[in-house]
Amino acid sequence: MSLKARLEAEIAVSGPVDVAQFMTRCLHDPRDGYYATRPAIGEGGDFLTAPTVSQMFGELIGLWLAEAWAGAGRPERALLVEAGPGDGTLMADILRAARLTPDFRAACRLWLVETSPPLRRRQAERLADAAPRWAASLADLPDDGPIFLVANELLDCLPARQFLRTDRGWAERVVGLGPDGALAFGLTPTTACFPDAPIGAVMERSPAQEAFASELAARIVRQGGAALLIDYGAAEPGPGDTLQALQRHQKVGPLASPGEADLTVHADFPAVVSAARAAGAETALMTQGEFLARLGIEARASRLAEARPARADAIARQLERLTAPDQMGELFKVAAIWRDAPPPAFGDAR
Repeated sequence: MSLKARLEAEIAVSGPVDVAQFMTRCLHDPRDGYYATRPAIGEGGDFLTAPTVSQMFGELIGLWLAEAWAGAGRPERALLVEAGPGDGTLMADILRAARLTPDFRAACRLWLVETSPPLRRRQAERLADAAPRWAASLADLPDDGPIFLVANELLDCLPARQFLRTDRGWAERVVGLGPDGALAFGLTPTTACFPDAPIGAVMERSPAQEAFASELAARIVRQGGAALLIDYGAAEPGPGDTLQALQRHQKVGPLASPGEADLTVHADFPAVVSAARAAGAETALMTQGEFLARLGIEARASRLAEARPARADAIARQLERLTAPDQMGELFKVAAIWRDAPPPAFGDAR
């Protein structure tokens, strides 16, 4: 019995579920959830991420983490953490760059926050020499040292609720059954209210994204360290229906095949940054293009092209994909969270 059939049967008995609940089931159902059973990353999968575009992305983040560690006083014991590490590509590139700062690598214990069994297996294969340890959540991480964390395209996988402004006020979007008994979107009354939104506007709220940022920031305030949250989303609050399903690099209907496609929403960076600040941390936000430029990605691309002339055109395309405003450069944002002195690239950013 497919996940779609099971959801239809459950909804027929218990009633509609909100969009956040639907996302959670599609992504994490133990039997048929996308991340529990069939996550596919890269050219041959369902979606691309920045680490699979170019090694430059992970290498620069590795150098950023090492500099953040040095700026924190070069602690002898620290946690190097990736939350949502995918197939391990990003961390492999981070560790390669970390070789330039041997003391940083020696001080850090590697932790991966991951719930997907198939992705844990891929991470174990790719990162075997680094002796990683796994945690199911931030709460499972040790608290005996500062934490230096990166999360690339994690926030967009955390579920969000959706609210629609109708001519009668606000209603919450839910997943129920249509006349034919198949999954269908519907509306249910709500007490939620969002000012200054026109009729037809969709507002998204993700308690899960806010909770992640709050918990992470609280840990950094207690333990020290710094974090990067990198994802696609807006820098300012506003309406928009960003729920999408990707399968083999193509958009498909979110209700079409639950568990068989990656289901995401945009990161709500205003809410994420606000939650981190409320927990007592310092924060800053900038575009991915600006962040990578400040870390020297153009110089890195030039050196790679000089070392590999046959790949110069490919490297130029990778640079454009990561930084150009009409590619990943503007849509993707980088939020930094820290306790004491601003980490590299964020000294004058807010």
